[in-house]
Amino acid sequence: MSYWLVKTDPDTYNWDDFEKEKKTGWDGIRNYAARNHMKAMKKGDTVFVYHSGGESEIKGLAKVTKEFYPDPTTTEGAWCSVELAAVKKLARGITLSEIKKNAKLKDMVLIKISRLSVLPVTKEEFDILISLSEKK
Repeated sequence: MSYWLVKTDPDTYNWDDFEKEKKTGWDGIRNYAARNHMKAMKKGDTVFVYHSGGESEIKGLAKVTKEFYPDPTTTEGAWCSVELAAVKKLARGITLSEIKKNAKLKDMVLIKISRLSVLPVTKEEFDILISLSEKK
């Protein structure tokens, strides 16, 4: 199993919308590196859902329920989507500033390539982030 993080602008599509819908096609990605990460996602992989923009916070966990398929929002064949299902809201959101302060997360792609909207997360990073979400 692999771990990922996807970003969404909460004004466009937020965690509460995702939880209500339970499942969504993650589409509209127009960056080749992000697209390649989506193509690497496998059914059952775990995904952090991150609010970008003013919030800059990981909100919840999702699972990949359908591997990459053509993005229905475009006729260009270069782009793909994956289907994600909401699993659970984190006990506590994890802010970007909190992530940046943690020395063990200094090499996280979220920090190194901050503009990327779909990115891999290592098992160690995943475990640290889950631990942070459980702290009061």
